[in-house]
Amino acid sequence: MSSAGDARPRAGTRYGVVEGRVEEDGVSVFRGIPYAAPPVGALRFAAPRPPAAWDGVRDAGAFGPTAPKVPYRDPYAALLADPEIPGDGCLNLNVWTPEPSRRARLPVMVWIHGGALTRGSSAVPVYDGAAFARDGVVLVSLNYRLGVLGYGVFPDAPANRGLLDQIAALAWVRDNIEAFGGDPDRVTVFGESAGAISVGALLAAPGAAGLFAGAVMQSGPPEVLPRERTRPLVRRMASLLKVPATAKAFGAVALPGLLAAQEAVLRRSGPVTGGAAFGLIADPDSLPGDPTAAAAASSVPLLLGWTAEEHRLWLAPTGTMRVLDRLGPLAVELARVRSGKDRADVRALRTALPGAGPADLAGHLLTDRLLRDPLRRLAGARRAAPSHVYEFRWPSGVPGLGACHALELGFVFDTLHKPQSAWLAGPEAPQALADEMHAAWVRFAVEGDPGWAPWDGDGPPKVFGGPSWEERDAQRAVGVTP
Repeated sequence: MSSAGDARPRAGTRYGVVEGRVEEDGVSVFRGIPYAAPPVGALRFAAPRPPAAWDGVRDAGAFGPTAPKVPYRDPYAALLADPEIPGDGCLNLNVWTPEPSRRARLPVMVWIHGGALTRGSSAVPVYDGAAFARDGVVLVSLNYRLGVLGYGVFPDAPANRGLLDQIAALAWVRDNIEAFGGDPDRVTVFGESAGAISVGALLAAPGAAGLFAGAVMQSGPPEVLPRERTRPLVRRMASLLKVPATAKAFGAVALPGLLAAQEAVLRRSGPVTGGAAFGLIADPDSLPGDPTAAAAASSVPLLLGWTAEEHRLWLAPTGTMRVLDRLGPLAVELARVRSGKDRADVRALRTALPGAGPADLAGHLLTDRLLRDPLRRLAGARRAAPSHVYEFRWPSGVPGLGACHALELGFVFDTLHKPQSAWLAGPEAPQALADEMHAAWVRFAVEGDPGWAPWDGDGPPKVFGGPSWEERDAQRAVGVTP
């Protein structure tokens, strides 16, 4: 509808015309486009409904409302940016494109943010899509319902509403992305942490079939939680709120009270400590069967991986690393039992990580069990399409964080210049590593191949930001700890 050179480019959707902005490098950006109706009133706990059409031209110059959530508490608020934008219409998305024209037919990447399914949004500055558009990819990022609104289990509401929101956004991409220069047949969906878990679910969800042709899972395996781990959260919230544990009753509670109750029941839960949590559950309508098996059988090319020290984001900022180091061998044994590992696994880990203290050993045991081992098994089980596996090893410049969970995001998006990237990475993150990693993600979207050999079930992953496995073995042979 408009050329990429227009200061206010326009694009037509099925619901009306939107007007974006042209920013650096001539990239056109459309923000805050509704892909579903605001989930308020009777729709608070309903499946997403189509947005209302509008007349005239809708301004798409600013991010739309974020999903209702509770902010990060210290110390995480100083490490993880999480803007909060008020408003009812949180089911919105953003599009970065080098050419908002139907003739462009460019590959598309759709980003699903992380945040334990309780925090995060598409407005996080680290997720700016300009670098992808600069490099010829149409980048879409989306918001979806979080916490009890998206994943609370009720007898009178559909399950996995946040996943249904993501499917609705992907359907919007299928139906509208051509107007923004994208090819609906060349869509890659990617996410990190809870976003990666969501990608795994999308590989298994019947409603998402045919909506994407490639997938990227960063630090999150396919999983469903047992109902006995998710259902108690709604019951505990109902007790605090003094209402029945039904969607109808929760729908009558004012949002601030609902979020306060959610925060109270989640205080003792965490990715390493476990406990009740909001998450995806097996559901005959939205997510039947085992998502890991579905992902293994999928013919969709897959890029997946992890960071070398995932656990340090969860343990170091809170001082838990120091506590575990003081516990010494007891911490390692408790982690071994909790992770289901045997003593041979501990011995192998000590060999692989000479000089690692009890906290690091315990953290590795738990995150291997929860994250890395399931991803390795998934990659090894796939036969119908290739899996490309990576490990991110560059250590943060922030003391204690190492190569922690979420650190790779500023490199993947090539947004190290954003101040918020430095919150987690420190002030001198290597741009050359961002160039390498971002280029691999772009190549995967364009060609279905990030530039290294598919996983063979046994070999080493592609390493970003550290010595290769061969170099590390050579260092160990001469007594150097990598």
